[in-house]
Amino acid sequence: MKRKLYVYIIPFLCLACSEIEARRPKQHSTTSFYKEVIEENKKLNKVEQKKIELLLAKDTLTNYLVSSSGFWYAYQSKDTLNTRYPKKGDVVNISYNISDVQGNLIYEEITRDYTIDKEDLIPALQEGIKLMKKGETITFVIPSYRAYGVVGDGNKIGINKTLKSTLTLIDIKN
Repeated sequence: MKRKLYVYIIPFLCLACSEIEARRPKQHSTTSFYKEVIEENKKLNKVEQKKIELLLAKDTLTNYLVSSSGFWYAYQSKDTLNTRYPKKGDVVNISYNISDVQGNLIYEEITRDYTIDKEDLIPALQEGIKLMKKGETITFVIPSYRAYGVVGDGNKIGINKTLKSTLTLIDIKN
């Protein structure tokens, strides 16, 4: 009987004295996580793009052009004589408003000076201003990923909002 007891006690003592190893958390591959997020964002962007295209197709009075960086724009007033476009470092005086794609005004007319490529502005508008000449007015339709994306502006513009902005380039200063 003592022998049987030793058979159980000795292994128990050996195991009880061994150091306990902490469980490691299950690791997710950072690369695969980012790939999943990128793929999901691509799907969301395609859905948003289709919605914008359908909306613009209904507006038969306006001829929207597509930029190479993913926003749409239409000239409201175009200058065919002037040849000067703003370039990096130029200070421009602009006036613009921001609304949702249904036309509900979010920010009323804002007039300000803006230094090309040196100040913060909605990314699509930063690029759009470079398409303009003094005195021109353009309406931009901006998908969320070219505006405030998944964070919004922290004020009136929510997450994943497609925006519409009409911008006038009042003056170009050196």
